Amino acid sequence: MNKTMGEISHTPKTPYYAVIFTSIKSENQENYAEMSAKMEEMVQIQPGYLGHESASGSIGITVSYWESIEAIKAWKNQSEHNIAQGLGKSTWYSQYKIRICKVEHDYGT
Repeated sequence: MNKTMGEISHTPKTPYYAVIFTSIKSENQENYAEMSAKMEEMVQIQPGYLGHESASGSIGITVSYWESIEAIKAWKNQSEHNIAQGLGKSTWYSQYKIRICKVEHDYGT
């Protein structure tokens, strides 16, 4: 179910879950690109991961899709992801918000 770059994720029949990560970057982006690439690789093999979509400008938004709340919790608690989260809070983001939603309807082309 994973997407390739530049595509909308192909998600399964509902219900499934979405994690919406909205952020504003700080001026200090040292090592951000490397960690972001590493997280991108790791999430692809995380059990329950379905795909994601991202957009960036003055505000960055990434929506990731998951089979279950348990899969989301497992990714949140993954040790290397924890390191990235800590660096995001202390260094890379001046502001961020995470929202978790249950997707009940899904349609499009």
